[in-house]
Amino acid sequence: MTDLDLAAIDAERDRIRTAHLKPDAERPASTARGLHHFALVCSDVEETIRFYQDVLGFPLTEIFENRDYPGSNHFFFDVGHDNLIAFFDFPGLDVGPYAEVLGGLHHIAISVAPDVWERLRANLDAAGVEYLEESGTSIYFRDPNGARLELIADPLGEMYGTKVL
Repeated sequence: MTDLDLAAIDAERDRIRTAHLKPDAERPASTARGLHHFALVCSDVEETIRFYQDVLGFPLTEIFENRDYPGSNHFFFDVGHDNLIAFFDFPGLDVGPYAEVLGGLHHIAISVAPDVWERLRANLDAAGVEYLEESGTSIYFRDPNGARLELIADPLGEMYGTKVL
């Protein structure tokens, strides 16, 4: 690892904040209605359904053929507030294992109530899923396809006591 000039990094972050972050009263409303769905690739449809529905408690809401690849499934899980996580499988293609790369997806953070967070942590333990607990409110782990997820017990719009929305 290279030596970082942390003072310069902090100064650059402050410059960006000053140049682009508007106070709440001046910040316009978003043009988006919400996250319709976030699509990932899976290697095994039923294993993915069992994990997301049975371990995490995200109900499967629909499954149909992927319009882009005959024989492929496109299926959806409810993650609350009219938001979905979706998956594709590509039977017959060797898409290889999930790879976390710079410039690509790092993780998906999903907010859950503190009591649900405790219950889901117990579900992960029971399912033998390895995870990293961070700051007493976040659990990081990988789904059966290798994608990194975070369950965060902070309310939507907050992170570790900082208002982010």
